[in-house]
Amino acid sequence: MTIRQLACAFLALAGVVFISSVGAAQQPAKIPRIGIMINGGPGPVVEALKRDFAKAGYVEGQSVAFEVRYAEGQLGRHTAFAAELAQLDVDAILTLGGPAARAAKTATSKTPIVFSIVTDPVALGLVASMEKPGGNATGLTNLDPQQATKQMELLKEVLPNLKRLAILSDADIPGADHTGLAPIERANVAAARAFGLEPQVLKAKGPNPDFESAFAEMEKAGAQALLVLEVPITLFNGKHIAERATARRLLTMFPGGQSATGGVIAYGTTVADTWPRMPALTNRILNGTKPGEIPVEVITRRDLAINLKAARDIGVEIPAAVQQRADRLIQ
Repeated sequence: MTIRQLACAFLALAGVVFISSVGAAQQPAKIPRIGIMINGGPGPVVEALKRDFAKAGYVEGQSVAFEVRYAEGQLGRHTAFAAELAQLDVDAILTLGGPAARAAKTATSKTPIVFSIVTDPVALGLVASMEKPGGNATGLTNLDPQQATKQMELLKEVLPNLKRLAILSDADIPGADHTGLAPIERANVAAARAFGLEPQVLKAKGPNPDFESAFAEMEKAGAQALLVLEVPITLFNGKHIAERATARRLLTMFPGGQSATGGVIAYGTTVADTWPRMPALTNRILNGTKPGEIPVEVITRRDLAINLKAARDIGVEIPAAVQQRADRLIQ
């Protein structure tokens, strides 16, 4: 080969290398895709999550992409959503609520799952233990083993003659045993009986719950108070439930952080304390930590809010000692 031919060959080779390098440089960097499954529809929860991710450096459209699936109260839709997100091969699936978490866990043993608003992750089969999840899921829970007991204590303090307690739950939450009760329901029934109360569990079913029938059953059983559990159907319909209870002069106790419903008492841990921690857990997973190696975080802060106006409307006087312990008094 002549010197000219060698030079042409060299330039051609250099050109190929140069073009390939430019092409590689122009390829956009892959950003993580995060699936989100939520029981309700578009609203403040998902927007808050996105803001918290942005604070952690994951800005939507720049350094992260979100695949959000809304069940709109139809919890059975989570099965298809979970399968779809697993097929999309997202980098993580965030689930808000037990039904969403169970659906995701059933759909994939590979994709990392970060859950919240789950009462008992072990009982639902999401993790092997709180300290060592051991699979592809971890997350946060506001599970407070003492909450049911503390709520019964407070109800008895406000209504010393309380005997018959209605407990409102959701027919679609998972984990029911042979008695038909899910873990959160069993815990509250046991606590009520320990205080000598007669518990009556009523389960409403979405997306169009028949609360009228539920309240008719409460009235028939002579319920003196209503304990509202932290389940999807009540989270969607809190104000409606409080209004119906007030009309029947029933003392109501909602979960912590739900004073905006207009119920008389809101007490306990709150799911609102779990959402801000989800980006931090997801970040650890995206940086290489396996979900099964991340202990489930437990929220233990209890919040007590008392609506004195609502109490007056049903003719109940809140003891001064209880008012003094409240984090907020609503006049």
